[in-house]
Amino acid sequence: MDAVAHAIADPVRREILEALRDRPLAAGDIAARFTVSRPAISRHLRVLRESGLVVDRIDGRHRVYSIETGPLGPLVAWIDGLDRAGAWERRLDALDTEVRRTRRDRRAGPTDRAGRHVASGQEEIA
Repeated sequence: MDAVAHAIADPVRREILEALRDRPLAAGDIAARFTVSRPAISRHLRVLRESGLVVDRIDGRHRVYSIETGPLGPLVAWIDGLDRAGAWERRLDALDTEVRRTRRDRRAGPTDRAGRHVASGQEEIA
């Protein structure tokens, strides 16, 4: 997870990932999108490759890169765990479910201890 976080911490590497989102690109095509030197792009691609966020293959004389989103999973899960709003949303959804269930049960009428519906006035007395 640390390698992935390090890899996406750099804005140039994030732009490379965004460029690869739509389709695989040759290293030269990636480098042409930036004003930084080709050796710098090569180093960025190496960091992305070592983190597992990109894979490369040789196509003739070109090295073609494509994105691999799998390594982002643990980082995304960790970030989601920090999201207190998300935790509250799940709790409130559960509360909403219970409120709806209670309303539905009340509309259905009284039940005995076994959960069987009984005629009004025939409820069990404990």
